[in-house]
Amino acid sequence: MDSRKKSAGHRFTLRNLWKHLALTALAAGFLMATASAELGKEVSVEHHLMDGEEYTVGIQNLNAHGATLFNAKWTLQEGGGRPLSKGVGAVLADPSDPLLFPRNFNRISAPDSNGCSGCHAQPLSGGAGDIVANVFVLGQRFDFATFDETDPIPTKGAVDENGDPVTLDEIANSRATTGMFGSGYLEMLARQITADLQAARDGLGAGQSAPLASKGISYGTLSRNVDGTWDVSAVEGLAAPSLRSSGPGDPPSLIIRPWHQASAVVSLREFTNNAMNHHHGMQSEERFGVGVDADGDGFIDELTRADMTAVTVWQATLSPPGRVIPGNREIEDAVLNGETKFEQVGCAGCHVRALPLTDWGWIYVEPNPYNPPGNLQPGEAPDLKVNLNSEHLPQPRLREDHGVVWVEAFTDFKLHDVTSGPDDPNRETLNMHFPAGSQEFLAGNSRFLTKRLWGVGNTAPYYHHGKYVTMRQAILAHAGEAQASHDAFVALSDYDKDSIIEFLKTLQVLPRDTEALVLDDQGRPRQWPPQGN
Repeated sequence: MDSRKKSAGHRFTLRNLWKHLALTALAAGFLMATASAELGKEVSVEHHLMDGEEYTVGIQNLNAHGATLFNAKWTLQEGGGRPLSKGVGAVLADPSDPLLFPRNFNRISAPDSNGCSGCHAQPLSGGAGDIVANVFVLGQRFDFATFDETDPIPTKGAVDENGDPVTLDEIANSRATTGMFGSGYLEMLARQITADLQAARDGLGAGQSAPLASKGISYGTLSRNVDGTWDVSAVEGLAAPSLRSSGPGDPPSLIIRPWHQASAVVSLREFTNNAMNHHHGMQSEERFGVGVDADGDGFIDELTRADMTAVTVWQATLSPPGRVIPGNREIEDAVLNGETKFEQVGCAGCHVRALPLTDWGWIYVEPNPYNPPGNLQPGEAPDLKVNLNSEHLPQPRLREDHGVVWVEAFTDFKLHDVTSGPDDPNRETLNMHFPAGSQEFLAGNSRFLTKRLWGVGNTAPYYHHGKYVTMRQAILAHAGEAQASHDAFVALSDYDKDSIIEFLKTLQVLPRDTEALVLDDQGRPRQWPPQGN
């Protein structure tokens, strides 16, 4: 008997029993044997949370379940795979050729992984990924990439939406796997910036203009024409979906989208709902519906609302990166010099060192109020709140100081064009912010969300594509809006250049449950800057 099969009439009763027993055992801190084990069953997650249990199990048990889901290696016996569904969630272009063995995995169009931690693993689960873990963003609009030009069906395997043959470089944008450490703080910053920009927008009348700014960062100017329509031509750093407007009564959302390297995803929850289907073929109830077998694999309700809350909150509560600075005077002097030169050459103009969370912004709330459809909306379930600074979460945490938590992530939450023009190999072939197959989609992308540098010291490789193996390569690739900083870096002495690299090397994801945010190379807390500097 399979308790996840839709044919099992007492599935919910059995699952409730299993979950009650599992959570009781977890709370007591021991493993429980049971005589009713299903022999021969091969699944990664024996017990799923029922909706509502996310509010009763406590944050530590909720996070333990979230970690189980993130580290799961999904199998066919629990709904892994999506035989009749694309990674974008639509029905296959050719349902007569389902994604069953040997078509069940495809590195380009996916499914491409058994679980989240298969890619997000560096240096710990929840982190970044090596080049082998790159995601082929937008390849998931194809059924199963084959590049066989004798196959004429659009987006099945070889030709795009317009019937044109695709190559490996044209089918998708190769993106490095990003790390999720400190992500709850980042999402709360994005929400607060969005609220500030929308407040400025909502105060505008016809014929008026207003600067858009938050946390000391300028996002340009928003204007309204005399007929009430919106002019976003002077708005800076926001993705195209956040600037769209169909008329006076439909203002641009101005939403900060902190996830995806081209600023495409609003929330950790949206990121996770999408990834579960795209990469693993696991469908959540909130995106695909309750009792719906969206991918034709014989399973329904593969991930509950409570499951999605658990795995989202687990990511949100991953500890923030910190610093590792060896107790070597020569290196210390170089790091101190590198911090100064990083500012002087202009890197900090975009990689803003620290941004303030205010007004209790360190209380992470699920769901995100700006979630798009297909993700849990405010009012559909009670809010779940977690103090990101809590001592009950994995350490270290950031600390509140006079009503402010400073988040040293080195970003401005803006998109920038850091390429030298149409022939720059750092441009992307496709622009994910426009409809697939459209002229804008095929024109490509040159704007990327400012890299969050916290953790950069132990999460190689670098750049949005992960093709640079050193930080120096990534710095020297900066052009476009970063050209002046690039030129200033090149003009530095060798010692000053090396000092900047030594500074960046100190920005690291820390070992679990360290005592402080700044450590020496032996893992001991240390003071920085050192006394006497």
